[in-house]
Amino acid sequence: MFISMNEAVEFLKNCDNVYILTHQSPDGDCTGAGFALHDILRNMDKKSAVLCCDEFPDKFNFMTDTENNADFTPETFITVDVADKRLLGKYEEIYGDKINLCIDHHISNKDYAERTLLEADSAAACQVLYRLSCAMGVELSDYAACCIYTGIATDTGCFKFENAGAETHRIIAEIMYRHKLKYADINRKMFDIKSKARMILESRFINLMEEYLDNRLIIAPVTIDIINEIGIDYDEFEGLAPMTIELDGTEVGVLMKEREPNIYRCSFRSANDVNVSEICKILDGGGHAKAAGCTIEGCTLEEAKRRIIEAVRKVMP
Repeated sequence: MFISMNEAVEFLKNCDNVYILTHQSPDGDCTGAGFALHDILRNMDKKSAVLCCDEFPDKFNFMTDTENNADFTPETFITVDVADKRLLGKYEEIYGDKINLCIDHHISNKDYAERTLLEADSAAACQVLYRLSCAMGVELSDYAACCIYTGIATDTGCFKFENAGAETHRIIAEIMYRHKLKYADINRKMFDIKSKARMILESRFINLMEEYLDNRLIIAPVTIDIINEIGIDYDEFEGLAPMTIELDGTEVGVLMKEREPNIYRCSFRSANDVNVSEICKILDGGGHAKAAGCTIEGCTLEEAKRRIIEAVRKVMP
C-alpha cells in the first residue's frame, strides 16, 4: 500500500526496535539512507540496526563505522532503496514478508511492503529520507547529513545525471549550509580513488565492449575468469556501468557481471531517451528510466546476451 509523507511520519514516530534492511551489493544510496535513518531513530531514543546480506564496502566506512548493534528483538522492519524484496538476498526468506515500511524512489517498486513511501521523482532514497526528516521536524546530525549527501551524490553521478534537478540541488545546498560537511573528501572517496585492479579493468574495458543493433547497444560482459585474473572485488564495480554509454552513437549500455557460474548481474544505462526500466521489466528486473538492472541466471553467457538483445529490441525505437 502506497502512503503519504504524513502517514510515514506517523508510522516512524510510533515504531520501535527497528531492523533497517538495504539491498544486496550495497551502494552509496542504500548505505547512506540506512545509516541516516538509524541515526535519526537513535536520536528519537528508538532502537534500530542496519542489516545487509552483503558486507558494506570499505569505502563506506565513514558511514558504517558507528554503533550498529542488532542484539535486540525486532518489532519493526523497514527497507530503504529496495524496489523488490528479492533484492534482500538471503534476507528475503527471513524478512521479505515482514516489511512494515519501504522508503524508496524507484518507479519499478513492487509494492511488497505493508506501507510504501515512494517518491519516484526523487534522485535518491536519501533525498526521500531528507524530506521525511524535515516533515518529522527532526534536526539532522552532521553525521546523518553526511550519509544523505553521499547517497544523493552517488545516485546522481556526482550531480551530472539527469535526475539531479533543481530540488536535488536545493536540498544539497541546505545540507551544505546547515552542517559541517567535507563534501570534497566524500566526492574523492566515491569517484576518484580506485584500486589498481579497478584501473586495470578500466584499461581493458574497450576490448570488453561488444556492439549490437547497428552499434546502438553496447554489452560489456565481465566473466568470473576476468574477475579472478584481475583480482577485483565486486564492490569495486560501482560507477563502471556508465562507461558502456560513452561511445558516440550508443543508446543503451549493459554491464554484465558474472557473480557465480551462469548468474549474471546486469546494469543497464540509457544515453538518451530509451527507458531501460522497461527493458529490465522484460527481464524480470527494474529501476529507473536512465539506470536499471536485472539478474539473468541458468544459462550461458551467449544465451544471456541474446535475451538482453531481444529485450532491447522490443523497447528501443
